Amino acid sequence: MNSETKKSTLIALGEFFNDTLLYYKDNDHIPKNKELKNEIAIAAELVEVVHSENGWFTKDSVMAVYQAWANALEHDKVERWLSHYDLESNKNTKVGVIMAGNLPLVGLHDALSVIISGNVLHAKVSSKDRSLMMFVLKVIQKLIPNPEQVQLVERLNDVDCLIATGSDNSARYFDYYFKDKKRIIRKNRTSIAVLIGDESEEELNGLSHDIFRHFGLGCRNVTKLYLPQGYNLDDVFKALFHYQEIANHNKYANNYDYNKAVYLLNKIELIENGFLLMKEDEGIHSPVGVLFYEFYDTIEEVKSIIEDRKDELQCVVSNAALPQRVPFGAAQSPELWDYADGVDTIEFLLN
Repeated sequence: MNSETKKSTLIALGEFFNDTLLYYKDNDHIPKNKELKNEIAIAAELVEVVHSENGWFTKDSVMAVYQAWANALEHDKVERWLSHYDLESNKNTKVGVIMAGNLPLVGLHDALSVIISGNVLHAKVSSKDRSLMMFVLKVIQKLIPNPEQVQLVERLNDVDCLIATGSDNSARYFDYYFKDKKRIIRKNRTSIAVLIGDESEEELNGLSHDIFRHFGLGCRNVTKLYLPQGYNLDDVFKALFHYQEIANHNKYANNYDYNKAVYLLNKIELIENGFLLMKEDEGIHSPVGVLFYEFYDTIEEVKSIIEDRKDELQCVVSNAALPQRVPFGAAQSPELWDYADGVDTIEFLLN
């Protein structure tokens, strides 16, 4: 593929996601690419049924991911992303990608990076996101000139380099097993929010999405709040209240109840509202159903914490001028150039 074909492929995939959203609302919707009409119908159906494979993948969660990709793959954004690279060459390197399954289609950015860089994708799909991820990869096979550029595999015995996402424990295994390969190995990360006290109601509402979208399972979900001394936590609780229905989700409720029981047995002081436990804690990786918080005296103090823990952080939600900062409500909507762990995947694959 030349660079223009690569760009048009990404734009067509964005249109596919947008058409799926429109078809889901109206089955009479006519897609831009009529050859993908059947695939669009299947993608819309998966919105309703994929939770049977992974109970965390609710309709709202899958729809949010479709919308995020439809937005990310708009023409101007694709042009901006790829304008920094020389994409005319095709190296045909076999790149193994071990995908996570904590969120729907969480491995798609890595897959697209391999394809756009002119290499051959060997995708090992997570069992937690098997149906949806494999289906979208098959859609991509229909969009590219050479479908053989996308290989769905169970083992990565024959790859030249590797991109793997997993836990800290699995990262050690990947590092050892693929020690002779060029590789990107991603470990556990999380995100924090730093409030300065002048946030608007709209911004705090955005924070609620940063915390609860996908039940807090992603590395871009906020799991810790840094608050100025004297901050009234009622302002946060008020903004979070419209997510109260999350308590009706069985898996989330089980985590909430379990963590509450453990904390109470250990006589740990909590603030809670029936669907979220808030615990004052210096840690940043809170479990599902729990949000850590900590008060600070100066913003310089927070900057020092961020610097010390930068290898654990994916993004920082705040109005303050801080490293890795994103606006309130934008944590779960990364742009194409917002690389995981700050490592430029395209640059890695081209060199």
